[in-house]
Amino acid sequence: MAEKAQHAILRFTKQKAGPAGALEAHHERTKEQYASNPDIDLTRSKYNFHIIQPTQKYRREIDARIKAAGCKTRKDSTMFVDTLITASPEFFAGRSRSDIQAYFTEAVAFMEKKIGRGNIFSAVVHMDEKTPHLHLCFTPITKDGRLSAKEILGNRAQLSQWQDEFHAHMSKAFPVLQRGESALVTKRRHIPTWLFKQSVDLTRQQRAIEQAVSEIGRMNAGKKRDEILQMVGPYFSRLESHLGQMKKYQATIDYLTQENTGLRAQARDALNGESDRRFEVLQLKKENERLRRFVQSIPPELRETLKQQQRGNRHKGKFER
Repeated sequence: MAEKAQHAILRFTKQKAGPAGALEAHHERTKEQYASNPDIDLTRSKYNFHIIQPTQKYRREIDARIKAAGCKTRKDSTMFVDTLITASPEFFAGRSRSDIQAYFTEAVAFMEKKIGRGNIFSAVVHMDEKTPHLHLCFTPITKDGRLSAKEILGNRAQLSQWQDEFHAHMSKAFPVLQRGESALVTKRRHIPTWLFKQSVDLTRQQRAIEQAVSEIGRMNAGKKRDEILQMVGPYFSRLESHLGQMKKYQATIDYLTQENTGLRAQARDALNGESDRRFEVLQLKKENERLRRFVQSIPPELRETLKQQQRGNRHKGKFER
């Protein structure tokens, strides 16, 4: 059997200011547990390491850099970019910690050359998940002091050029790496791993709530209603957010799940990695259709109460800030 190709992996996610706190909690491992990501082994978090250490909270880092540059911002501005850098799992197999550190140090050197060291406010390597990976966050400030992720990252053709340059840089130090197929050729966009994990976690929690909903009867309606509201409150907020995030990737999901005739047989026979990926995306699509049906299965009066609670929490938050 031929050895699997080993690729350097570089991915960008544009972010507004809102998610900064949640991403900081994940990247910097400030929480005691991470229910939404079962792959994190907190007993190994002590092996995580920084290449660039943030000097303050992410949001403050972002605001300080934008203010210092005198950038104009809009409500829909991309305030920072969350960059994921890793490699195929086969690349890391058998490598020492110093080799892994050298790989990510080289990757940060590439990013510094491309976007400027002053724009990067955190670069942390996670060793406590299945595959070592780097989260690098930066403010997309241009050389002439404008906030423009569009100019720095560019369009799809320019993103493909990013991949070419990243591979050329990394393969000098690690010749075993091969250039992956361009997204312009495959016509695919990346569906982030966290979206798959989030879907699995929500589906797992859904079962307990469905059981409680099914037990509502005339004799216990009041008591059960309060119990379900307590269970569903935080979950409903996460679920609605997740389904909203899914909409951004709907075109990709539809593309990857089209022409599924014989897909299960292909996946069983493991004819190629693309079949495995399409099968995985098909499962994601089915899970999220089930989650949408679940939202509709919640009694209308409960759904309305939950939405009122959400609006009340947001309203309360505005006054507390």
